[in-house]
Amino acid sequence: MHRIQYCVMTVIATIGAMTGSFVTDLLGDDFDREPINYATSQPDNHVSRLQQRMDQGTAKLKYAGAGGYLQSVLEELQVPVKSQTLVFSKTSLQRQRIAPMTPRALYFNDDVYVGFCQDGEVLEFSTMDPQLGMVFYTLEQTEGDKPKFLRQTDNCLLCHASSQTHGVPGNLVRSVYPDAGGFPILSSGSFRIDHTSSLDKRWGGWYVTGEHGTQKHLGNLILRNKQEPEQIDNRQGQNVTDLGSRLSLSPYLSPHSDIVALMVLEHQTQAQNLLTQANFVTRQALHYEATLNRELKEPADHRWASTLSRIKSVGDPLVEYLLFSGEARLQAPIRGTSGFQDEFIRSGRRDSQGRSLRDFDLQTRLFKYPCSYLIDSAAFDALPKDVREYVLQRIWNVLEGKDQAREFSHLGPADRIAIREILVATCSNMPTYWTK
Repeated sequence: MHRIQYCVMTVIATIGAMTGSFVTDLLGDDFDREPINYATSQPDNHVSRLQQRMDQGTAKLKYAGAGGYLQSVLEELQVPVKSQTLVFSKTSLQRQRIAPMTPRALYFNDDVYVGFCQDGEVLEFSTMDPQLGMVFYTLEQTEGDKPKFLRQTDNCLLCHASSQTHGVPGNLVRSVYPDAGGFPILSSGSFRIDHTSSLDKRWGGWYVTGEHGTQKHLGNLILRNKQEPEQIDNRQGQNVTDLGSRLSLSPYLSPHSDIVALMVLEHQTQAQNLLTQANFVTRQALHYEATLNRELKEPADHRWASTLSRIKSVGDPLVEYLLFSGEARLQAPIRGTSGFQDEFIRSGRRDSQGRSLRDFDLQTRLFKYPCSYLIDSAAFDALPKDVREYVLQRIWNVLEGKDQAREFSHLGPADRIAIREILVATCSNMPTYWTK
C-alpha cells in the first residue's frame, strides 16, 4: 500500500510541476471516457430538441426545390439567412461538391452552424451543446415524411477535434491559398483564423462581400498558377460588394458573403472552443481529484494543487479571449452588405443606457465594448462552478483595475466601466460581489 501511495504522490507532484498548457495537452483531450463520455452521452442542444419536436409532431420540415430542407431548417433553428458566408476551398465534408463556381454556404447563429452544398447529399450541422461542446449532425437531402438528424462522431472529429480546436470537439475557420478547382495549395501555407488574426491572412478560399478601405485580405482570390504568397496580386478581390460576375448566385438564399458575418464567425468559433476546453478539462480534473481522494482516503473536498493549476490553465486563456486580448486592430472602417450587422445587434440584451455587448465598432475593432457576448450563453452558464467562478473573478479584477496584466492594456478606463455596467445589467447568474 505504501508503494502504491508513493507512486500516486509522485504522479501528483509531477503534474503539479507541469505548465498549464502541457497538462491540458496531456489530460484534456480524452473526452470519450469518464466524466465526459462524448460519444455515448445523450445530447441536449438545439438540433436534438428540434428532432424531439419532429418526433412528437409539433415541428415539421418542408422540402423545397434545390435547397431541400435548408430554408425550413433555418427557420426552425432560428438561424438568419443574412448570416450566409460562402467558402469555395475544398476543406470540408462534401469537398467533391465544392469549387469556386459552387461554394458551400454556411449559416449560423449563437449556437448552430448549418452547411449547404449544391446537389449535396446532406445538410451539415454543428451545434453547441452545453455539456458536450460541438455536436455534429447530418440531414439527408431526400424528401420524405420523417427526415432525421443523424449524429456524426468519428468522421467529423478527424478534423473537428484536433490541436486546431484545442483538442475538443469544435469548429475552426481556415484561410488557404486555393487553386482554380478549390484545392488548397498547402505548400503555400494556411492559417487558423480568429479575432487575433490580421486581415491580410483572412478569408483565403472564401468569398467576401463588403467594404474595408485600403486593408488587404485573401478573400475572392483564385490562384491560376503557382505563385509565392508574396507575389499574389489580389486587388480585384478587395472591396467587392457584388459576386454576380464571379458565380451564379441563384442556388443560394442570399447573394452575399458578408464581411461582418465572417468576422463574427471567426470570433465565435474560437470562443466556443475555449469554453468547451474549460468545461472538459475542469470536469476531468475534478473527476481525477475525486478518485485520488477516495484512493488516498482524503476528505472528499480536499483540493489538490494540480486541480487548481489545471483550472487556471484553461481559465486564463478563456478570460483573455472573452476580453479580446490580442485582437487585430482595424486600419479602416468595415461595412457589410447583407444586413447581418443590424440583425445581430437587434438580438442583444440592453442596459438602461441602451448599450449591448453586441454593438459593433468596426472602425478600429470588431465590437464597441470588447467583451464577448458569449459570456451570456448557455455554454458559459454550464461551465463547472470552479472554473466559472475563476473566470468571473478574474474578469471582475480586470474591470475593477485590480488586474493590470499587459494582456488587458487595450481596455481603457471607459471600456472597463462600460463592460462592467453592461454585464451587471444584462447577464443572469452573476456573483453577488458584482452587484454590490
